[in-house]
Amino acid sequence: MVWEGGVIRYRRKLIGATDPQKSEPGTIRGYLAVVVGRNIIHGNDGPETAKDEINLWFKPQELVSYTNNAVKWIYGDN
Repeated sequence: MVWEGGVIRYRRKLIGATDPQKSEPGTIRGYLAVVVGRNIIHGNDGPETAKDEINLWFKPQELVSYTNNAVKWIYGDN
């Protein structure tokens, strides 16, 4: 999955600490991971590394844009 926008800080909070033993309860690693070498999820540390890995793992035609319909209602058809 590829997310865009200013989500790095929030995504890192959702995923949890790299060491699952130090991850907070409620995080993906806190609930589902056991040891660092067998992590079940990966997240980039910044936009530049994200670009590199997106190009490594995804073809351009696999990336799609999504706009919530509420955006039109709130901001108009700009």
